[in-house]
Amino acid sequence: MDIGVPKEIKDQEFRVGLSPSSVRVLCDNQHKVFVETQAGGGAGFSDEDYQEAGAEIVPTAAQAWDRELIVKVKEPLPQEYAYLQNNQILFTYLHLAADRRLTETLIDSGISAIAYETVALPNGSLPLLTPMSIIAGRLSVQFGSRYLEKQQGGRGVLLGGIPGVRPGKVTIIGGGVVGTEAARIAVGMGARVQIIDINVERLAYLETLFGSRVELLYSSSAQIAESVPDADLLIGAVLVPGKRAPILVSRELVAQMNPGSVIIDVAIDQGGCIETLHATSHSNPTYIEEGVVHVGIPNMPGAVPWSATQALNNSTLPYTLKLANWGLNALERDRALVEGLNVKNYQLVHPAVRQVFPDLSLTA
Repeated sequence: MDIGVPKEIKDQEFRVGLSPSSVRVLCDNQHKVFVETQAGGGAGFSDEDYQEAGAEIVPTAAQAWDRELIVKVKEPLPQEYAYLQNNQILFTYLHLAADRRLTETLIDSGISAIAYETVALPNGSLPLLTPMSIIAGRLSVQFGSRYLEKQQGGRGVLLGGIPGVRPGKVTIIGGGVVGTEAARIAVGMGARVQIIDINVERLAYLETLFGSRVELLYSSSAQIAESVPDADLLIGAVLVPGKRAPILVSRELVAQMNPGSVIIDVAIDQGGCIETLHATSHSNPTYIEEGVVHVGIPNMPGAVPWSATQALNNSTLPYTLKLANWGLNALERDRALVEGLNVKNYQLVHPAVRQVFPDLSLTA
């Protein structure tokens, strides 16, 4: 099969869909890989690295896109919509619940679109979302500690504190992979940490990880209202696979936070769980609302592309290889890929996304 790897064009997105080592595996399996020139440059992979792995370097995005299987990192942007074809398979992050225009465009194009974030194993785990969730969770605290600095508009709080001065407080809404990794870093920095989650079993598991170092709280509107106002760093880490994240923190509650506090919503890809937060970018990462620093970078792992590309490829390559070997017949062989299918044959087929856009009916 011919496989295309375009260069990512989202703001400061330096990850790339396939690493040279993944290209080598695909070429060893008799597939042809066409990589847009400089597609891997931001992640530390040169055109020569790809050529040595067996890829052909093509000079334009159009030449990379004009293939049977397209492997990317982020969703197609409007300037890429014209490249979508009905005989293609697109394999990438999509987050359609937060993007009606993209959803309609994919349906109209006839492309078969498989989203990394909805590929699911029988136990409900999300193998292609997990590696980026780990990175985003860890970065959320790293970024948060920076934006708490006075020069960045923050309160001037050192999360770890110093002897004689209490540490900063980190409140994390959601105890999944993102929340767990955020807590891991925050605890390591010496912060006071709370995790709020609605799943009692998950809270019990988190106790085995953190013991008394993290305050584990059951999620309710009353508990959120109690915990948010004095948080120095509030991290949104709520995930409802395929659906928009619910709004759990109101504008009124944000207004009660101390001026210069920081909110980072890792759920922004799925719409976000903070009422006052909207998507930002690596180029313009923050804005102030209700006196609070807001950060809503939807491609946060793009800040560490060397690590993130390899972590992503470690998880995606087995599925990419199946799609390359068998095309859409791979869905008959791997149930996880069926769960990942969002759009096919001019139809929106993923149940959760259809609930978000009920007017985009199953039948074309």
